[in-house]
Amino acid sequence: MSAFAGVVEHFADLLQPLFHGSATAAAVVLFTALVRLLVHPLSRAAARGQRAGAALRPRIAELRVRYRGDPKAFQKAVLELHARERVSPLAGCLPGLLQAPAFFLLYHLFSSSSIGDDANGLLSHRLLDAPLGGRWADALAHGGPFGAQGLVYVGVFAVVAAVACFSYRRTKRAMSVSAGAGAGTGAGVAGAVSRATPFLPFFTLVTVAVVPLAAALYIVTSTTWSALERAALYRDVPSTLVRG
Repeated sequence: MSAFAGVVEHFADLLQPLFHGSATAAAVVLFTALVRLLVHPLSRAAARGQRAGAALRPRIAELRVRYRGDPKAFQKAVLELHARERVSPLAGCLPGLLQAPAFFLLYHLFSSSSIGDDANGLLSHRLLDAPLGGRWADALAHGGPFGAQGLVYVGVFAVVAAVACFSYRRTKRAMSVSAGAGAGTGAGVAGAVSRATPFLPFFTLVTVAVVPLAAALYIVTSTTWSALERAALYRDVPSTLVRG
């Protein structure tokens, strides 16, 4: 933890001439961008894998008809098809899984009152008037939603909402194309999940509201990167196959 704190402080020192009192917040954004840049090759590989998975959908539909009434045989045939074509159904999960340690490390860094035997001085660093170790509830207690701290969260929520709307529109458009091609949204649990998928980005607002501001900045930066990255990499992949 102390080594990671040193990395954040070093980034903040480099950014101090540009961002002054908000240099540590800028360091968190820079750290997030570097993590996403390192994971980007895996995201590209996942996009290629999911594009290949989309190409297998007609063959999977044929297997579903052939093994109707025998779910175990169908699942085995699908796994064999994926293995034969070297397509991993879990390819899209890898980028998200590899980012998780970075997020949790940042979350704990700005949630801990001490680092080793010393007080955690990073908690008092600020983005404008809001401390990076604080939460939205703290801002509400110090001036309300439109106080000096609350306005910082208003800006953060606005960015998250804008990204969520962008993702929502893109997912709905892709699902419409998929349905027009005959894929549909299905029925039962699978259909309910498909119909709920476009709304998932809006749950990020809840996460941002309850985590420390530094972790919220990580989420905002990462979700913005993800939305733009998916728009570029998954242009021709049906939305039902896009994850992460």
